Amino acid sequence: MRLWSIHPGHLDPQGLVALWRESLLAQKVLAGGTRGYTNHPQLDRFRAQASPLACIATYLREIAREASRRGYSFDESKVRDERTRRKLPVTRGQIAYEWQHLASKLRVRNAEWHRRMTEPRVHPLFVIVEGDVESWERVT
Repeated sequence: MRLWSIHPGHLDPQGLVALWRESLLAQKVLAGGTRGYTNHPQLDRFRAQASPLACIATYLREIAREASRRGYSFDESKVRDERTRRKLPVTRGQIAYEWQHLASKLRVRNAEWHRRMTEPRVHPLFVIVEGDVESWERVT
């Protein structure tokens, strides 16, 4: 499971679809609807919030907006109604790690998309703060 902090607009089509599916799974896990993935570290930053379900729903809605911008039709009825205006912190080191991680994936999977990489933007749920790679990240 990879819940990117970078904006979903950076993801190639395969990555965007994967993010949608994995984020829906995350929503189900956070709602207590599955036994699998309950201890996945990518969920820690959502669980640390007062309203984890509102945070993941807000996260999912931006993925759906990106899909719509590309002409895709993701089923937004699968997203819970909760929302938040709260910004979750994400470290500059985490963004740099994710950017490098995405670049290495795209270099192999989608060279054209890789060539279009410029400067990373973050998902609007997050705000960048100083710091190294997040403690919940499993660095490979």
